[in-house]
Parts: sequence; C-alpha cells; structure tokens
Amino acid sequence: MAYTLELFLTPEQAADNHKINEIVRQKLGAPVGGIKKIKESIDARKSPILIRLVLEVYLEGETIDEKIWNSNILASPTKKSALIVGFGPAGMFAALQLLEKGIKPIIVERGKGVKERRRDLAILNREGIVNPESNYCFGEGGAGTYSDGKLYTRSKKRGDVRKVLEIFVAHGADESILYQAHPHIGTNKLPQIVESIRQTILDHGGEVYFNEKLTDIILKNNEVEAVQLASGKEIETDQIILATGHSARDIFALLHQKQIAIEAKSFALGVRIEHPQSLIDSIQYHCKIRDEFLPPASYSLVEQAHGRGVFSFCMCPGGIIAPAATSPGEIVVNGWSPSKRNGKFANSGMVVSVNPPDWENYKEWGPLAAMKYQEEIEQKAYKAIAKNLTAPAQRLVDFVNKKTSTTLPECSYIPGVEAAILDDILPNEITQSLRLGLMQMGRKMKGYLSPEALLVGVESRTSSPVKIPRDKETLQHPQIKGLYPCGEGAGFAGGIVSAALDGMACAERI
Repeated sequence: MAYTLELFLTPEQAADNHKINEIVRQKLGAPVGGIKKIKESIDARKSPILIRLVLEVYLEGETIDEKIWNSNILASPTKKSALIVGFGPAGMFAALQLLEKGIKPIIVERGKGVKERRRDLAILNREGIVNPESNYCFGEGGAGTYSDGKLYTRSKKRGDVRKVLEIFVAHGADESILYQAHPHIGTNKLPQIVESIRQTILDHGGEVYFNEKLTDIILKNNEVEAVQLASGKEIETDQIILATGHSARDIFALLHQKQIAIEAKSFALGVRIEHPQSLIDSIQYHCKIRDEFLPPASYSLVEQAHGRGVFSFCMCPGGIIAPAATSPGEIVVNGWSPSKRNGKFANSGMVVSVNPPDWENYKEWGPLAAMKYQEEIEQKAYKAIAKNLTAPAQRLVDFVNKKTSTTLPECSYIPGVEAAILDDILPNEITQSLRLGLMQMGRKMKGYLSPEALLVGVESRTSSPVKIPRDKETLQHPQIKGLYPCGEGAGFAGGIVSAALDGMACAERI
C-alpha cells in the first residue's frame, strides 16, 4: 500500500534524496522501501523559501509502481494510412497515436531534420540569412525544438498530459519532468529526443519525408483525395492531419485561395524583455545571491491596461533571445533556455492582446487580415534598422518614460541590437497598453522596472493569427471531409504539450 505524503523542505534538503528518505522514515515511523516523487514546486512567497514535495511512499518490501509509456504498445500498421503535414509536436504525437491503433502515418515536413536544421540556424544567427524552409519555426520538431521545450500547460482537460510527458521520458528526457510544477527539457537536449521519437515512428512502420512542402490539397466532392508537394510528388490520401504550425502563412493563403473556410483570430503582440538573471533571482527569492540549491528564478505577470490583456509569455530563465523570422525582410524574436538555465540573462515575451478592431484597416484581406497586420509590423521592425537581423531595442525605463535610449545594455540576442524608438514600430494601441502594463507590473514586482532591462522587438508569433474551423465531435473541417486542422497553426493549441494532445486527439478520431 502506498502512502501519499506532503513535505515542505529547505532547498538543500529537497536536493538530497538520502535526507528526504530519512525525513520520510521519521514521519512514518517505519522502514521505507521506496519513494516516488509526484509533484515538486517552489514556495517563494515568504522567507525562508521552501520546496513543496508530494511523495508516493512505499514501505519496506513493497514494490514501486513504475509504469511508464513504452513503444511496445505500438502496433504494426495495417494497410490503412493517414497523411500528416508537419512534424512538430502535433504531428509527432499524432503519428505515435496512429501507430497505437495500427494505422500507418505518412509524414511530410517542409523543413529539414534536426541536424541539418542546426546548420541553417547557425547561419541565421551569424550572418542574418533566413532560410524560409529551415529556421526556428520550420523543421523537424517544430518551433519548440530550438526554442526551449517548456512542457507546462493549462490544457489538462484536453487529454492525457502524463502520457505526453512519459513519451518524452521514454525518448531520453529526464524523469524530473514527470513531477516538476514547470517541467522543461532545454534546447540543448530536445534535438536528440526529437530524433529518437522519429526513429520510433520509423521502426514501427511509419514514414517521414523532409524537404517536402505542401502546395495543394486535391479535393473531389469536398472530400480529400490527394496532396501535391513542391517536389512534384503527389500522394493519394483520404485523411490529412494538417499540423503546419502558427507561421505557415502559405498554407493559410492556400486554404483561402481554395475557398476552404478559415477565420482571422486574435493573437498577442509586443516585445522580448531581458533582465540580468541575478536581478530576477534577487526579486523573486528576496535575497542578494540565489541559494545554490534553487533554480534560476522565473516569473509570470498579467495585467489589464486600457482594456487589453498585457502578459508575460514563454519566460526563459538563464536564456537567450533568438531570431525567429521565417522570411527575409522581417524581424521576429523568441526566447529559449538550455536545460541548466545557466545563462546570465532572463528573458520573456511581454505582449498585448490584439483584437478584431485592430486589423480593421486590413479587412480587404478577409480572413487573412490579422496575419497581414502581424506581417506588416514584422517588416516595419526590419526596416527600422535594415541591417541583416539586427533588432530594434530600447531600455525599459526609456520606453516607459518615452525617451530615446542613448546607450543599450549587453544583450543575449546574437545578431545584435540597435537603439530604436519602439513607438515608431508598434501600433499606438499596443504601446499604450504595454507601457501602462509594465508600470503596473513594476509596482507589484519591485525592481522589475530596472535601467538594466532591455526591450527587443518584435515578439509577434505567440499564436496563430488564423483559425481553421473544425467540427467539435469529429475534429474535421466542417466543409471538407478527411481534413483535420490540428495544433497551433489551426488555432487549437498553444505550446508543446497542448499541440501534442491535439495531435493525439485528431489521430483518435481517424
């Protein structure tokens, strides 16, 4: 019989499994056979900072329940197959779910495998040259592979979050992601895990093709019949999981051209904000120097300003700001952290909600209006500097006080930053709310409005600006039989885990 035990320990105690074992034995007054961590979180609301542990404890002689996902549950595919377009988390997990049911997944991905993709990212960072098919958004593993790998989600009602985490562990992720409150893999580890998932899919009869971009969906009587690829290849299929991600603008344009219903969708727009990690540590942990047993501190901030939500997004402790453009002539920034989160900067998206009235001037684009609004701002950011992928930046205090930055602090963004007035790039409705929201955050999080903090523009790919509708029960497009809009690009997910869950849900319907 397992006992559930909740402990509040010092960071040093929580880092020592022998100490945990001793404390548990003393509390139970009996020999301990094994301990399984169920949940681990930090309580930093007051001093001293404590680590909350929820444990499953087994007495001496009892066996720990170590059930975890393994590839033995995958069946050999029958003759039935389904096509998956896109090999991000939605596509990968859809493929695994299809294999569980004996259905062969055939996957086409416009980008490259992770190893080849890494070379394009090096050129992107070093020379500012964007490969439209291989970048931080496109390629094996999707946007998450080289932009952090955060695994927390609020989508617990959508499916089996634990299963998603177990699949990552089965392919090389650390088991700590199964119990941490905010699990994170790290950009340095994700590529090997993604390759391992691909190998599992191949070993069990799936097919994966890189450098194969969808250019047309061939229909007959409003039913999927085949797809056309840029290489000239045509694949016959009557089931498509369309998991192309939030940045596949050509796919949105294709659907609109073919009169397949899509909708403009609200998203969020703003900047990346970067502080010294030591400053965030001191604010969050109420100390001058972070305890060596505590992880680099993070934060989550939300405010309402001028009727809009202003919020932090994809916060990266010890992280790096990265260029996430998918076409030449635009500036898009994102952030990531290595697994140890040991960089000297902390960065986060700081964004403002964008709503239908904002893209009123683009209404001639119909359902692509929000996308065109987004695209024009990214191009404006590029033109503000017009030097490869150098990004426009402004000190936080200067932005708040409407002043020009005469100098800029050191920044982790490798292509470099140059002083600019962000009010000249972002729409007035965004900067007004952003400015007020940051001031409100500074009052709640003392020290956040620091002269060392830097705003880097623009953070614009928080989610898709287009939604592809689908039936709630079948998850198929209401107009096209056999077309399953899926994941972030369809507007039904917002991160690695929720995209994976959505991919699995679409596969289940097939």
